[in-house]
Amino acid sequence: MPEFHRTRIKFCGMTRVEDALTASALGVDAIGLIFAARSKRRVTPEAAATIRASLPPMVDAVALFMDNLADDVRSTIDRVRPSLLQFHGEEDDAFCASFGMPYMKAVAMGGRNGEDAATLPINYPRAAAFLFDSHARGESGGSGLTFDWARLPAHFPKPFLVAGGLNPDNVFEAIRATGCWGVDVSSGIEMSPGVKNHEHMRRFVSEVRRADGIL
Repeated sequence: MPEFHRTRIKFCGMTRVEDALTASALGVDAIGLIFAARSKRRVTPEAAATIRASLPPMVDAVALFMDNLADDVRSTIDRVRPSLLQFHGEEDDAFCASFGMPYMKAVAMGGRNGEDAATLPINYPRAAAFLFDSHARGESGGSGLTFDWARLPAHFPKPFLVAGGLNPDNVFEAIRATGCWGVDVSSGIEMSPGVKNHEHMRRFVSEVRRADGIL
C-alpha cells in the first residue's frame, strides 16, 4: 500500500461550545481547554465540562496546565474528563505521569534559553508526544509568534506537534518544512482571545489537507 500521512489538527484555547462544535464538524482531531492561571483563554472546570460534553465521539479534549498544583489537575480531570493532558511549565516526567493519563509535554522554543529537543525523550520518557511552541521558558503560549522550524530535530523518535504563530497562511509551509505529526493553533484562528473565527478555522483545515495532498 502507498505511504499515507494525515496531519493531526488541534484547535486550542476553546471557550465556547459553538466553536468546539464547528471544529468537530470540520474534522479537527482535538480541542484544547486551558487551565493555566495566566492565560487569556483560561476556562473554569465547569465551563470546560460543558464544552467537553458537547463534543461528538472521536474528538479528543486536551486539558492544558502550566505549573498548576497537583490537586488542581486532579480535580479538573475528575470534572472535565479530558482525553489527554498537556503541560506547559516546569513539570517533570514524574509529575506529568502521576495522574495515570497520557500526556503531551510542551517545549519552549523561543528566547535565548530554548530547550534542547534532543534530550526530551530522555527527560520525559513517558510522554505520549511533544509540542514545540514559540514561547520562551516561563511564558504561556498563544502569542501569535512563530519560531525557526529549522531548529527541530530531523529524526525525532516520538510524535510531535508544531505550534506558535500558525494560521491559514503559513500552516501549509509549516507542515512541509517540519514533517510534523500534528499542528496546534489558537490565536491564528481567532477574532479575539478565546473567540474563534469560523472562516479562519475552515481555511486552516483546508490548508492542512492541501499539505497532506488530500484535496
